[in-house]
Amino acid sequence: MTVLISDKKLDVICLGRASVDLYGQQIGDRLQDISSFAKSLGGSSCNIAFGAARLGLKASMLTRVGDEQFGQFIRQELQSAGCDVSHVVTDPNRLTALAILSIKSKQQFPLLFYRADCADMAIDVSDFDEAYIASSKALLITGTHFSTAHVDHVARTAIGYARANNTKVILDIDYRPVLWGLTRPGEGDNRFVSNNSVSAHLQSIVPLCDLIVGTEEEVHIAGGSTDTIACLKTLRRLTDAVIVLKRGADGCSIFDGAIPDSLDDAFFAAGVRVEVLNVLGAGDAFMAGFLRGWLRGESFDKACTYANACGALVVSRHGCAPAIPTPEELDYYIARQHDIKRPDIDSELNYLHRVTTRQPAQWPELCILAFDHRKQFVEMCEATGASTARLPKLKQLILQAAQAEVAALQLTAKGYAPGVLIDDTFGQDALNDVTGLFTEEKANRWWIGRPVEVPGSRPLELEGGRSIGSRLVSWPRSHTVKCLVFMHPDDAQALWQQQARQIQELYQACALSGHELLLEVIPPKDLPIDDLTVCNAMAQIYQLGVRPDWWKLPPQTATGWQAVSDLIQREAPHCRGVILLGLDAPLVDLCAAFATTTSFPICRGFAIGRTIFGAPAKAWLSGEIDDGQLQTQIRANYRQLTEAWLARKQAAGHSATGPHEAGASL
Repeated sequence: MTVLISDKKLDVICLGRASVDLYGQQIGDRLQDISSFAKSLGGSSCNIAFGAARLGLKASMLTRVGDEQFGQFIRQELQSAGCDVSHVVTDPNRLTALAILSIKSKQQFPLLFYRADCADMAIDVSDFDEAYIASSKALLITGTHFSTAHVDHVARTAIGYARANNTKVILDIDYRPVLWGLTRPGEGDNRFVSNNSVSAHLQSIVPLCDLIVGTEEEVHIAGGSTDTIACLKTLRRLTDAVIVLKRGADGCSIFDGAIPDSLDDAFFAAGVRVEVLNVLGAGDAFMAGFLRGWLRGESFDKACTYANACGALVVSRHGCAPAIPTPEELDYYIARQHDIKRPDIDSELNYLHRVTTRQPAQWPELCILAFDHRKQFVEMCEATGASTARLPKLKQLILQAAQAEVAALQLTAKGYAPGVLIDDTFGQDALNDVTGLFTEEKANRWWIGRPVEVPGSRPLELEGGRSIGSRLVSWPRSHTVKCLVFMHPDDAQALWQQQARQIQELYQACALSGHELLLEVIPPKDLPIDDLTVCNAMAQIYQLGVRPDWWKLPPQTATGWQAVSDLIQREAPHCRGVILLGLDAPLVDLCAAFATTTSFPICRGFAIGRTIFGAPAKAWLSGEIDDGQLQTQIRANYRQLTEAWLARKQAAGHSATGPHEAGASL
């Protein structure tokens, strides 16, 4: 096996298709009857680049996208995986390609390609130069980008640069007859049509390659027959390239020399048998996994282990790129793959996939203004005689005050993140205003949470009833689900069982919808509280199999914080952290409480509400102050708390991120 030793800054450049996949969400239905679709990154080259980057390779994508929202989406998705997008060129005249597909059965996957004059097929030699290609250990091109005279010229130009600069050339045959004009447009799911012209075309390319990867059908089109061994021998006469034959659930075979007379005599790596949901995208995941080993100079056996495991995980899931595993998840699966027959329902595997693919991967410490209160605002209106119809405007004014003060404090420049907790009962307009802010600059992204609990409920009840999953369908994925539960470790068993059921259902709904979950735990005032009360309550929740992404807790003693830190380290090291709540405490008390968290990196910020907005909001509702005065007072209170939070780290000589990076293991 060739060991690639290089000081090149990139591992692989992927040239080819970049599209958006719209996956039908109703499994088993005909495509024409699908009622809703889920959007994800698509296109074989894009999937491979995304997967390679997610698996830790330095990958770059070379393509074009449209000058529109889907083009922006592709760029953002690639960046989220760590893929270089410096050569994802925006085409001003064409739209991003689309693929619309569904899962009818394990054997039927209706697929429509919308690629007429699409952006990625307009890629031009002016979009890259020799130095860019030379900067990578490998150049990967998929078959579609040889299917027209224009893209064939572009691809061969890139190959010429690669061969002149010791950059390995990889061909993923990726044969789609419809994209070569060999079927009617509606037959996107047709995987094989014999065609001598296409075979001859591919055979003019294979001599330029160092690695060729394809299924048996793809090897058949490249070799010009339906005899797999004969096709492999034809390819070997044309090239010395390593040939990887993907054999689905059976695994894969590798040919690094003379072609034997039987597949059984070749190097073979057995696959993993899993319950198949969707084979689409499995080949792209296989390639990403294989490259993880091959480009690092690992053995064929190791590279195939990665590849087969990646393929097995993706066939068991809904979607292509989003289903590709992370390194931690992949290593966990490989160690247990023969015991996990249904990856799609394995709780630990699904948990690892969820927490290791969260975006952003890390959050700085958070300075959150919480005004998701509903009951308290209604009580203010009753006390002042104001109409609740004024509350939506009030919440927008509070948001605007927070935005102005965040800018004045230069919070993001100092390494912290602003955030808000807002309800959708009175704060929907404010939620709409803040959602999507700064998404192009992830360092300036706002953290957004919104509540689901019925205010004051004990036992816990959720707004909208038990069907929380149907409610989350309409929520932006960037919104964190916040749920306040009043609980005590000594609660009566019947009460705890009611609360536990709601917490479990909420957690499961968030896991399915992809929303992060923040649990806020407050012990009731009428029960005794000591240093370990909150920690013991959290332990009960962990015993349910519930691992929230965030906790929101009252201030603790040093003993309490140590217990909380130890518990989270033991039960859920991927927890993003703890946010401090205020309970309408005086500013001076909260500033003092902040100081006790300095030695505990699990403490990731604060989410304070009434201490900041309470008095100004009541005065505004009663007509004692105007909009400007309201915002001035709110800004002053928010500033005092924020500066106290920043000062606590500065006094201890820590950075904003501290020893625990948000989103990483403790």
